[in-house]
Amino acid sequence: MPRTRLHIAGTYSAESILELDADKARYLGRVLRRRVGDSLLIFDGEGNEYAATIGDIGKTSATLHVGSRVASETETRLRVHLVQGISRGERMDFVVQKATELGVKRITPVLAEYGVVRLDAKRAEKRRDHWQKVAVSACEQSGRVRLPLVDAPVSLKTWLGNKPGQVDAELVLKPGAATPLARIQAPETKVCVLIGPEGGFSDTEYEDADIAGFQPVSLGPRVLRTETAAIAALAILQSLWGDLR
Repeated sequence: MPRTRLHIAGTYSAESILELDADKARYLGRVLRRRVGDSLLIFDGEGNEYAATIGDIGKTSATLHVGSRVASETETRLRVHLVQGISRGERMDFVVQKATELGVKRITPVLAEYGVVRLDAKRAEKRRDHWQKVAVSACEQSGRVRLPLVDAPVSLKTWLGNKPGQVDAELVLKPGAATPLARIQAPETKVCVLIGPEGGFSDTEYEDADIAGFQPVSLGPRVLRTETAAIAALAILQSLWGDLR
């Protein structure tokens, strides 16, 4: 049976005793069907992972006995910031899930001119919380010990005007761009990739990205769906300069 991994936020160490909330207790007992004495791995999302044993478990509560710290080498040295045009429903969930599995460090969902999703402030925060949960689940499955940061949705223009500095390469995927992604100069540690929604970016948005310092790159002769483009770009980056080499 595959070993259970569970994200538990907070500060703890070997020999700690943790009381799980009702949601995690139900997930552990009813969904995963774990019992008293079963072993599992827990991680805090900040890089620390521990062996643990279930002390007791009920319908709405559970206790874990924390054991020794476990060494992990699942985090990539290449720091990738994915700025992703928001797509509808499961497509965006899919991007967040697979980007997390591929080691992305940060995901910024952006609203674009041709995007079909429109969010007010309340819905935007709810979607961010949902995507963060998707990322947590992907970390539990993939063995990652650090959660990627999922930002609140923001308009592309606003993000470009306040984008973080200190990036080795800033790239925007653009069909027909002269430079293939695989031929860019190797980034030292950090790369930012900008990908459009289902309808792509408008000419104005590509111009704004160019003014902000983004280099247009392509993924070959075919036009990919937004979720395919994200996975392909991240896989290329990791295979060339990350931990898929």
